[in-house]
Parts: sequence; C-alpha cells; structure tokens
Amino acid sequence: MAQTTKTATLTFENKQVELPIHSPTAGPDVLDIRKLYAQGGVFTYDPGYTSTASCDSAITFIDGDEGILLHRGYPIDQLAEKSHFLEVCYLLLYGELPTADVLEDFESRVTKHTMIHEQMHMFFRGFRRDAHPMATMVGVVGAMSAFYHDSTDVSDPWQREVASIRLLAKMPTIAAMAYKYSVGQPSVYPRNDLDYASNFLRMCFAVPAEDYEVDPILSRAMDRILTLHADHEQNASTSTVRLASSSGANPFACIAAGIACLWGPAHGGANQAALEMLREIGTVDQIPEFIRRAKDKDDPFRLMGFGHRVYKNFDPRAKVMKQSADEVLDLLGIENNETLKVAKELEKIALEDPYFVEKKLYPNVDFYSGIILDAMGFPTSMFTPIFAVARTVGWVSQWKEMIADPAMKIGRPRQLYTGPTYRDYVDVENR
Repeated sequence: MAQTTKTATLTFENKQVELPIHSPTAGPDVLDIRKLYAQGGVFTYDPGYTSTASCDSAITFIDGDEGILLHRGYPIDQLAEKSHFLEVCYLLLYGELPTADVLEDFESRVTKHTMIHEQMHMFFRGFRRDAHPMATMVGVVGAMSAFYHDSTDVSDPWQREVASIRLLAKMPTIAAMAYKYSVGQPSVYPRNDLDYASNFLRMCFAVPAEDYEVDPILSRAMDRILTLHADHEQNASTSTVRLASSSGANPFACIAAGIACLWGPAHGGANQAALEMLREIGTVDQIPEFIRRAKDKDDPFRLMGFGHRVYKNFDPRAKVMKQSADEVLDLLGIENNETLKVAKELEKIALEDPYFVEKKLYPNVDFYSGIILDAMGFPTSMFTPIFAVARTVGWVSQWKEMIADPAMKIGRPRQLYTGPTYRDYVDVENR
C-alpha cells in the first residue's frame, strides 16, 4: 500500500470528515474515500472513474502529460528496443527481469502449452462460417474453463500459475484459429521450434499445401506490436477483468470479459478505425479537405490515430512503432500503395501543422500498428484479436495481483439515482 502521511478535511452540512491521503511512488497523491459514506453519509460521483483510483498496483505507470509509460519501472521504449515480448511478459507477471536461465525455462513452459485441447476444435465449428474473430474468441476463451477445469480455483496459487501460462500460451493459437475459421481455411498447429511472434504469424498464414516462412523483420515487427500493447494500466478492458475477478470468477471467464470489452471501437478498435479513415480519405489530393473538416468544430469527422485520451504530449509507443512500420514497408516494397501515401502525408502534416502541434495531436501507436498489420496481410477484422493476444499478459498480471491482494473486495460501484421515488403498485385494470 502507498504511504499515508497527510489527511484532508471535507466539510459539508455541519459535518467534517477526515480523509487519508496516500502518496504513491509515482503520480499524484490519492484521496482515500473508502470511509466517506460511513462517516459522512455521502458518495462521490465520477462517471467513467476518470478521477478515481480503483486499486493500488505495482505493474504499470503512465504519465500522460509527460508521455511516459513504465512497466515495473522500465520505460516502454527501452523494452521494445532491447527486450522481446516473452521477456516483457515475465516482467509483468513476476515483477523483475529474468536471468537467462529463468527466461529460458519460462519460454519453454509457454511454448509447450501453445496447443489447445483437441475437443476445442469441435467447439469452433459451432460458430457461423462468417463469424467475426472477436466473437469467436470471446466464446472460446470463456469455454476454456470447461476444458481446463484443473486451473479454475482462484484460491490455489498453483492453479493461478497454471491458468496464467495457459492463457498466455494458447491465446495466439485461439486467435489464429478464429481467423482461419473466418476465412474458411484449416487450422494450423503451433510449432515448438518457433518464437512466440513467428509462431503466431505462421499459424495465421501457413496452409497445408505449402508452409509459411516467417521473415525475421515481420516477426520482429509483430513482437513489437505485442510488446507495445502488453499492458496499459487501468484501461477499460483491464478494469473489466478486475471487476469480474472481484467476484471470484474463474480466470478464463474474466479474460473473456476483458476480450468482450476490448472489442469496443473506442478501445481495441482504434487501429482499425485509423486504417479505415485512411481508406476513406482515399488519395493524397483529398487530404486538405479532410484536414479542413477535422479542424471544423461543427463537423463530426475526426482524424483517427492522432492524439490519445491518456497521453496529452506524445504516445511513447509511437516512435518505436513508426520504426517498425518503416522497416516492414521497406521489406515488402509497397511504398507506392495509395493508403500508405495518404498515411505518410498525414503524418507529415500532423508533425508540422501549427493546429496539430499546438493541440499535440501527434500520430499514436494505433496509427502505425494499423498500417503494419495491413501490410502484413491481416484484414481489419483481425486487428483487435491481435490486440487481445498482446493484452492477455496485462490482464493476467493484473488479475494475479488483485487475487493475491488481502484487501481485495468485490466491486460494487455506487450510483446517483435519478428515477422515481416510492410508488404504490396499481392494478392493471386501474391504469
């Protein structure tokens, strides 16, 4: 728990309530209102919880004003440049960077759990042939509790550990199978001789008629996409996982709830929205008109992939993602693609136009990740499932931290009631 050294006095209706103030290791002080109702008889009102800390956590820290994202204290740009996804997973799950031997053991455990129960293949066949991959993932991940019931007891630390490894290992397999099912192709089994990102790419793009040779540049780009999306503090889907977990629900149900929340276009669909916007603009000569519309407060059009709700300066993940985008596009030789031309011109404008610079509407991670995934050959329907693959480790880390917290309570938000007061029932013939 954060250190408590100060208090605040709230005065209202001739009442005074002393509220502790907690000082975190980073970020603003936090006013502890847990006893406000008991002592003062009032609730607080904070739609969206934008000013409310729902938990204390030692996993991820964001300073949106300064453009800082830290995982267990390590800057995201350093992790994306020098580390790789499974090492970052270990860091998020266990709190420290692993030694070489420990990392090798962790990677081996994950790799050897990538296959899913064979009976789950029949579960996939219950979906419509054109089911959206996210719809399939919500159902399949939720159903994992029926196939892996030996790791659903959240009170058992070992079962929590097994569930964590299973979710991290099997999510790429499930996402790839959902994609293959949506396009009418047979599933491709994972291979233990490939790294995490390469294995995922192969499961998505290989077919029985011929194998898929994974280019190391594409694999590295996918690894960075996964790393840059691994965790992002108490976002909507993570908060959903925590809220579901607070009831004691099994981990597979909780992660399925996170996937369902991530599916929302305001959350996990941002990179898809950015790419669709580029396609809507169409050609470079149309950009000035769309820029004019973006600056018009009365026009509902908004440029997607620029600025960020949390980052008021710049998205620290965007620089690394831009580098990967340049590498991938150079490798694939698609610099003459019209959508890419629009993206590059928009990027240039956003970095130079006083309107964008003043409002700090810089290209964010979603702007570049959508371009990369499109260049790799993924349809937009797979953008959010890939996000879910990446974010699984963040969800699991937050879930494990919450379950192990002795102060954990079931989530029960309050409300500002605005409905009718007491009314007597009226028989139907008298209405």
